[in-house]
Order: sequence, then structure tokens, then C-alpha cells
Amino acid sequence: MALPLLPISIILIFLAYKLYQRLRFKLPPGPSPLPVVGNLYDVKPVRFRCFAEWAQVYGPIFSVYFGSQLNIVVNNSELAKEVLKENDQQLADRYRTRSSAKFSRDGKDLIWADYGPHYVKVRKVCNIELFSPKRLESLRPIREDEVSAMVESIFKDSTNPDNGGKGLMMRNYLGSVAFNNITRLTFGKRFMNSEGVIDEQGQEFKGIVSNGIKIGAKLSMAEHIPWLRWMFIVENDTLAQHAARRDRLTRIIMEEHTLARNKSGGAKQHFVDALLTLQKQYDLSDDTVIGLLWDMITAGMDTTTISVEWAMGELVKNPRVQQKAQEELDRVIGTDRVMSETDFSNLPYLQCVAKEALRLHPPTPLMLPHKANANVKIGGYDIPKESIVHVNVWAIARDPKVWKNPLEFRPERFLEEDVDMKGHDYRLLPFGAGRRVCPGAQLAINLVTSMLGHLLHHFSWEPPQGVKPEDIDMVENPGTVTYMRSPLQAVAKPRLPAHLYKRVAVDI
Repeated sequence: MALPLLPISIILIFLAYKLYQRLRFKLPPGPSPLPVVGNLYDVKPVRFRCFAEWAQVYGPIFSVYFGSQLNIVVNNSELAKEVLKENDQQLADRYRTRSSAKFSRDGKDLIWADYGPHYVKVRKVCNIELFSPKRLESLRPIREDEVSAMVESIFKDSTNPDNGGKGLMMRNYLGSVAFNNITRLTFGKRFMNSEGVIDEQGQEFKGIVSNGIKIGAKLSMAEHIPWLRWMFIVENDTLAQHAARRDRLTRIIMEEHTLARNKSGGAKQHFVDALLTLQKQYDLSDDTVIGLLWDMITAGMDTTTISVEWAMGELVKNPRVQQKAQEELDRVIGTDRVMSETDFSNLPYLQCVAKEALRLHPPTPLMLPHKANANVKIGGYDIPKESIVHVNVWAIARDPKVWKNPLEFRPERFLEEDVDMKGHDYRLLPFGAGRRVCPGAQLAINLVTSMLGHLLHHFSWEPPQGVKPEDIDMVENPGTVTYMRSPLQAVAKPRLPAHLYKRVAVDI
């Protein structure tokens, strides 16, 4: 008799808890949750689009339950400012899934750390030591080298007679830049040779990254219904094995750098050397060093590829914008040299193209979830302690109340009005804002702008034969980060003298 009563008891407890919350707090409106599962079956796979639709029904702030966990979603810039500025300290903690908790050692890194002394210390290390203008400039040759390698590869494939004018799969080229750039910046290693062959250690690294993405994408029901977690012992073992594999490779690379540094008596500018040199000064544990290195990898690899692929999709769809950007590049750079990051200040329209792409297609459209460490009010509603708060960056950047013709890809809007995108203007938040704004925003902007500039200066782009620009699929894949559902294919036509497509490798 006891077993049949268990589900009924659980449902009654859930309903009593929801009634308690409703009576004690003035919660934002939202869809009615079912017992135990909440609104899990109502949420569509592409969550930020689903939430934007719900905002039309329930208003710009609403409640949604993932299991028994209360989530608050805000969908306009005014509410985003309340979350990320006016109540920033109370909403600066992180909600950690089992995978993020395991890989971050319960928040000993930066991305998944709760706000407090540890977060402040590690954030200081990132701002002062890892992402300072001096260090970013010292690592510029790496970024430019990898972009030039991409250009050389595209030129080789696009001029291959066997290609026959077929479209190139853009994600392959962009992914190689992101992979090589982040491994060189972080570990000082280029695992991939000039022929695109990855060495044994690189294969292990790539396997770890790929496996981590798969694990993150397979969030089970147990993530949202804690009392079911005992049923998923196999998943817990998978998390432990992946964490051990990741840490083993990272410690091998750290040891290699320690030996090389002791032998040479100095340190290069790569992040692993910087962190190992600063470890005692800032009292950083090995867990924190490893966590920070993987923060750089996870934050810097997919997002760059995603941002440039979306931008190129828009440029292929909008030949007017492509031509205008190329006219600026030809006027400033000419046709007898290649672009450098030092040219950015003279290329305002190119910068606007990058900004407009990040507006329409933010790589993390829901931002990473914040968690309330105290009861606060947002938009006149109560946000109870332990609630998870999501900022729908995608919806905010398409709000017709603050953007004229928001669905149009029109970089000129940023020539008409200077809009900051590093956390000071809440209409445009591709890198977040407040205490949790991305410390590597400038690095990301530099790389995205450089990749776009080289792609546009070296090549003209059009759809594959038989495909109209308006037929390019501009729908997102589900996930925390949003790849194009259909990988972009485009035809590249060289515009510059052949000798400007040759990569000159640098070692730093």
C-alpha cells in the first residue's frame, strides 16, 4: 500500500510548495506547471525563441518551472538592467548542473563560481593578467597567423579545378581557426599541422572537447528532479571519467610547460605559463588553474566559430552589405597587402558588420544562468532566493521598441548611433554585463572582426549554384550556444593577387 501512496505524496508536497510560494511571493506570471515536471514538456527545443513567444503572452518577465526549480526569464532591456546592474550582486551566483559542478570542482573556476572572495580574486587575475591590453597585443601574431592559415586553405580549395564551383563548408575552416587559436593561446601548442592533420595529443584534446559538448547536451530529467538522480548512476560515472580524462591531459601539458620554463628561465605569454607563474602570488589551487584553462577553451572555441558563421550567412544573403564592406577594405587596405588588427580603427563599417552579426545572432542567446543569493524584486515582482534568472539576450536584441527594423541586417545602424556591446548598453549584450560580464570580450571581438575582414578582403562570397540568397537556412540548432541548423555553404571567389594568400607561419 505504501508504494501507490508515494507518487500521490510527492504531488501533494509539490502543490503545497507551489501554493506556499504563490502566497508568500508575488511571482511573475507564466504557464501553469504540472506537478513534479513543472513546464519541462511545454518548453520547445530552441528555448530562447520559445521564451520570446511566451513573453508575448505573459509579458516581458515570466516564471517557468523546470521540475520544481523556479526560473525567471526577462526579455527586455529595462529588466535586463535591473538584473545585471541594479540587483547585480544579489543575482551574481551561478546555477550549476551536475556536469558543470563536476568539471568546475563546484565552482573553483571563474565561469561557474558563485559571487564571493574566490570569484573576485580569479576575476582580478583574468582582468589584470590574462586579458590585459598588453597581453592581448603580445598574442596578436598568433591570431593573425591562424586567420592567414584559414585564408590560404580557402584559396587552395576554392581554386582547385576539382571543386567545380561547389560551395565550401564554412564551419570547417572557421572551426580550424578557433581550434588552433585557442590551443595556442591557452597551451602554446598547435596540435594541427599545415595539412590539417592533428597529432596524438591534439586528437585527445579534441576528443575531450567533443565529449564534453555531448555530455552538456544530454541533460537528463534528473537535472531538474533531484530525487531521481539515484537512478542515473551511469551518467555520474560518465561525468567522473570525462573529468579525469580532461584533468590528466591538462596536468601533462602543465608539467611540460613547467619543465620548459625551468630550463629556459623565462615564461612566454600563453595562458598556461601566465597562470603557473602567478599561481603562488594569487594562491590559486591546481583545480582553479585547470578550471580557468578550460574556461578559456569552452568560452573561446565554439563562440568564435558560431559568430563568424552567422555573420557570413548574413553577408551572403545581403550582397549590398558585403560590397560596402569590401569597398571600405579596398579603400583603406588596398590590394597590395593584407589586413591587420592594427587597421581596425580605420575600418568602422567592418566593425559595424561584426556588431550587427552579434546583435542578431548572439552565440549564447540566453546568457549563462544567474542564481539569486537573496530575495529581490525585478519589474515589481518577487524573485525568491535560489531562483534561476535568465536574460533573453536574443529577444532583447530584436525588440522593436528599441530597434528600428530589428530583423533587418543593417550595420549602418551602428554608424548612426554608437552602441556599446561590452556590457554598458543593455540593448546589446552578447558578452553579458555587470559582475559576470565576459572578461575575454575584447579578445573575441578582435578575432571575429579579423576573420570577417580577411574573408571579405580576400574573397567575394555567394551561394552555391542553384541556391538563392533568400533560401539560406537562418534557423538555430537547440543548445546553450547556437550553431546554424544547416551549416553554411558558400562559393569563394579570390579578389587579390595570388601571393597575398600565402601564410607565413609564426612561432610564439
